[in-house]
Amino acid sequence: MPAKSQKSFSLAIHGGAGGTADKAAKTEQEVRRELHDILEAGREILANGGSALDAVTLCVRLLEDCPLFNAGCGAVANSEGRYELDASIMDGKTLKAGAVGAVMNVRNPVELARLVMEKTPHVMLSGKSASDFARAHDIKMTTQAYFKAAERKAKALIEKHRKYGTVGAVARDRNGNLAAATSTGGRSGKMPGRIGDTPVIGAGNFADNASAAVSCTGIGEHFMRTVLAGYIGFLIEQNGLDAGKAAKNAIRYLVKKVDGDGGFIMIDNKGDVAAAQSSAVMRYGWIEHGGKTLTSLQSPIRVQRK
Repeated sequence: MPAKSQKSFSLAIHGGAGGTADKAAKTEQEVRRELHDILEAGREILANGGSALDAVTLCVRLLEDCPLFNAGCGAVANSEGRYELDASIMDGKTLKAGAVGAVMNVRNPVELARLVMEKTPHVMLSGKSASDFARAHDIKMTTQAYFKAAERKAKALIEKHRKYGTVGAVARDRNGNLAAATSTGGRSGKMPGRIGDTPVIGAGNFADNASAAVSCTGIGEHFMRTVLAGYIGFLIEQNGLDAGKAAKNAIRYLVKKVDGDGGFIMIDNKGDVAAAQSSAVMRYGWIEHGGKTLTSLQSPIRVQRK
């Protein structure tokens, strides 16, 4: 592990949890290459003194633009064949947050979530009103055909049963500020209007300089019922746990309470990176204290579901 420094930066991203472990699979190799390249793009921002907010925005936007992941262009259709997307972002310095739920035809929902945070007094906008707000502020729009075409392309690239929900990024910049962003296309075949944990602050996304930045992935209802992202922050700020211990406690809590399926990435206020999962696979990567760029299909902290 690189030497810690108050001036160092850390970054972690994920591309979804779920499925079975198969490290030799061609798709998984491609996923890890994408994660590596996106981390390097985020590194450039943070190494040059850029903000954690800018780093997580860029990383999630790039994840949204890759059809290998269930977010942005890679979103999956609901039960009526439409594509409704969720996203959120949070600034650990100010506790300001922005989120969008069940939006259609927004190419990069993470950018709209940031606009909600910066240009409105609200935290979340949903549905048509959110899309109208995007158009009024020149957020890049697209069509339902764009998502459908991307899904067809993804099926040609992705082996059967290997596409899973939600992408996210967490960062700590050289000034010690934390940020988190998360984006998803939701569950395949979901009811129209269903909103998962991704845009729910404290459930699927959370950042507070006093504790940690967290981004979750998995079955959203499990994370909403346990308010898991905020719970992790509580474990650090109120109970004094470090990143590793907080991650271990939180994933055990998720499984104990609701037999939760998924995982999360996190960076604590010291810049230490941790990840945990109850699913067999979680695609993620990280840069800790400005060190090497690493990727994995499994975190060191895994708890088996009931």
